[in-house]
Amino acid sequence: MTKFEEGMNILEERFGKGKDNVIALATISLESSQDGYPVPCVRDVDAYYEDGAFYVVTYGTSNKIRQIEANPEVSVSVNFEDFFGSGRGENLGWVLDPKNAELRSKLRTVFKDWYDFANNEADENCCFLAIHLKKGTLRINHGEMFYHFDFENRRAE
Repeated sequence: MTKFEEGMNILEERFGKGKDNVIALATISLESSQDGYPVPCVRDVDAYYEDGAFYVVTYGTSNKIRQIEANPEVSVSVNFEDFFGSGRGENLGWVLDPKNAELRSKLRTVFKDWYDFANNEADENCCFLAIHLKKGTLRINHGEMFYHFDFENRRAE
C-alpha cells in the first residue's frame, strides 16, 4: 500500500463513513481591504467527506457561493482533527437536479438531524457545494507523523 493510499484510508476513517464534519471553509471576499489586498473570509460549515472532496448544502446566492464563483480557490480545516488543505469549490447546482440524486441521498442521511429544518429543497437556490481537494496535510499524534497530500497526482509524502 502506498503512503497516499494509507493516508486516504485514514481520511476515510476520520471524516468519511457517513460522518457529519464541521469544517472551516475559507474563501476570498469580493471586496478588497482599504490597501487593495484580497480579504480572506472564513466560516464553519457542515460537510460530508468522500474520496478527496467535501460536500456542503448551501444557498446559491450566499456569500460563499458568490465568492467561489469569482475565485474558486478555497482552503479548509477540519475542526479539531489536524487536517487542513486547499482546493477548488464548485457549485453543483440545485439539490433536486436529477444529476445530484445520489449525492442528495447521501447528504440527507448524513445530515438527517437538521437537513429538513435548515434547507428548503423547493427553492432552486438550495444547492450543493463540492470542495475538490488539491493539496492537504494530515497531522498524526500532534506531529509524530505527517501526510502531505497531492490529491491531483494521488501522492503523499
